Parts: sequence; C-alpha cells; structure tokens
Amino acid sequence: MTGFARVEGVLGDWTWAVEARSVNGRNLEVRFRAPAGLDGLERAAREAAQSRFQRGQINITVQGRRASAARTARINLEALESYLALGEELVAAGRAALPSVDGLLALPGVLETADQDEDAAERAELEKAMAASIAKALDGLKHSRQSEGAAIAVVLGGFLDRIENLTESADADAGQQPVVIKARFERRLAELLGEAAPEDRILQEAAAMAVRADVREELDRLRGHVAAARALLGEAVASGRRLDFLTQEFMREANTLTSKSVAGSLTTIGLALKASIDQFREQVQNVE
Repeated sequence: MTGFARVEGVLGDWTWAVEARSVNGRNLEVRFRAPAGLDGLERAAREAAQSRFQRGQINITVQGRRASAARTARINLEALESYLALGEELVAAGRAALPSVDGLLALPGVLETADQDEDAAERAELEKAMAASIAKALDGLKHSRQSEGAAIAVVLGGFLDRIENLTESADADAGQQPVVIKARFERRLAELLGEAAPEDRILQEAAAMAVRADVREELDRLRGHVAAARALLGEAVASGRRLDFLTQEFMREANTLTSKSVAGSLTTIGLALKASIDQFREQVQNVE
C-alpha cells in the first residue's frame, strides 16, 4: 500500500526533516537512511514502523543539519608565533610596520573553527526529539495508507459482488450437468455398439459420472469464502494476509469447478470466476 508523510523539527541549533514513504510489499521491510552521526535513530525508526505496519516496503529518510552558529573559533598560537618571528626582523629594520590584530587573524592557519562539542545529555535530547518526529511521520503515513485502504475496500467489495453473482449463475447452470452427461454418454455408447444402448445401462453410467461432476460443494465453499472476505473487509484490523489466503481458496474452488464442468456454459462461468478472482488478488496486495 502506498503513502507519504513529511515532518519537520527544530531543537536549539539543529533543524531536520523526516520523510516516510511506502510501496506495496507482501511482507514488512523497513529501510532507514540518515546523515552520519544520526545512525543511532535507526533502531527507534524500525521499532516505530513495526508497531504500526505489517506489510509493505517502508522507507524512512532523516535529513538534519546544525546551524553555523554552533561553530567555535580558536587562535592557533603556534602558527601566530611563527608569523611574528618571521616578521620581527622586518619590523626591526623598518622595512615593515607592526602588524594589526585583524591582519594577523587573516593569515592562513591562525584562526581555526570547529564544531562545538555536544555533551551526552544534549545528544540524547536531540535524538529523542528526532525520534518523536519519526513517529509522527509514520503516524501520517499510516493515515495516508488508511485513506487509500478505504478506497480499495470499495473496489474489493465490487469484485466480491461479481464473484458472488457468478457463483449463483454457476449454481443455476449446474442443474444442466446430468442432462448433458446422459446425452453425451448415450451418444458415445451408441457409436461403440452401433445400436441403441439399453436405457438402464445409460442411466447407471450417467449417474456415476454426474456424481463425479457435481459442483455443489465447490459452490458452497465459494459462498463461504465470499462471506468471510466481506467480514474481513469490515474489520478495523490488518487483514491483508488472511485475504491473501482466501484468494488462494477462491482460486482452488474455481479451478475444481471448471475441471468438473461438462457444459460449455458452466466452463465459461468458471473462466469468468477465475478472471475476477485474479483481479481481486491483485488488489489484495495493496491491503495492510
């Protein structure tokens, strides 16, 4: 199931943005990416995703930066004294003026800047704030996926209606199976014997074949699967895996029904059933 959410945050001289995306996936796969130094957030991100989702590929990206105000300056005394020593003879000989402070600081290597160190407490506070942003982004992603899920539920309900209608059509058509079997067997037996076959023999063999071609059990199970699928769509819990299983059961019954069919009309219905179940299965992959 697809979705997207973005959350921004600020703490002291730090700013960041968290983006959470998801695409379809049979199982849950969490991918995390963050700048160097923020890798410690990965565990929190994975745990937060696993507590909210059961399926799909979840991509969590953290972009963070620290303001330039967090940099401190210091004078490299060794470099400064080296410059002063080099210029001392020139000044004594009157060949150069005494250097100014701003001139000395502008010399390469005299003024150095470095990132201000964070103590452990500050770092823990920063990671806690970023983890909260990750959780908020994942909540937004979940809401996005739920909105898409509501639309998909309508589509799945339409496919279930069609599967149910085809099942009832198959039930009505299945009554013609014994008639077709009797006529077919009578014709083949006459071709073999070269004369009209005994009626009792025809009825006996046709009855045995009709039992093997009976599709009432398959139709009853299809009705049960439709009811179970509708119940799952009405639950406010993750049902994608169970719908996956039901889809396999749908297809098993449709395949058996088609293989038992001896009437062209019932075969046509069976093929239409299989096509509708395939479409249903494709949409189920989007369900949490």
